[in-house]
Amino acid sequence: MDENMKQFQQSLMELEIEAEHLLLARQQLVENDRLRNGNREALTALRKRAQTTKTSIPSAFESIMKEIEGLGSKPLVKEVCATCGNHDSNEKTWMMFPGTDVFARIPFHAAHTILEKDQEQLDFHSKKLHGFVKEKSFLISEKGALADKISPGVLRSLVTLTDKPK
Repeated sequence: MDENMKQFQQSLMELEIEAEHLLLARQQLVENDRLRNGNREALTALRKRAQTTKTSIPSAFESIMKEIEGLGSKPLVKEVCATCGNHDSNEKTWMMFPGTDVFARIPFHAAHTILEKDQEQLDFHSKKLHGFVKEKSFLISEKGALADKISPGVLRSLVTLTDKPK
């Protein structure tokens, strides 16, 4: 084979591999968003059950000021969970653990704590995947030297090709 043709074939293979990585990362982003939405819905349901919102719980400063105005014998800062509020944090609630089909009755406070930590991890992974998608997209666009030889439509079809067994 001609040397130019080998080089062209090699650059096409590299581009196809990068494009496959990009598509896999985008699919993982969709999956992460689905899980994040489920967690968000569960946290909202728990907040409604506790009848609190993120802003309905007084800040530590507000608690201190109320205590200073009131009796001096009480502790200055009372630990109040932002989700539980005045709700009984030991009340049992059903929860399906992430990634399993196991339901368990666990304390209300533990349930929302698990969901909030899982939400933070999903947010972190989503941000990491967004960076990866940007990097791969930039890398593919940098290899735009192929654009004058192959149209973007043909390039897109090369990425979606699959081998059919005979």
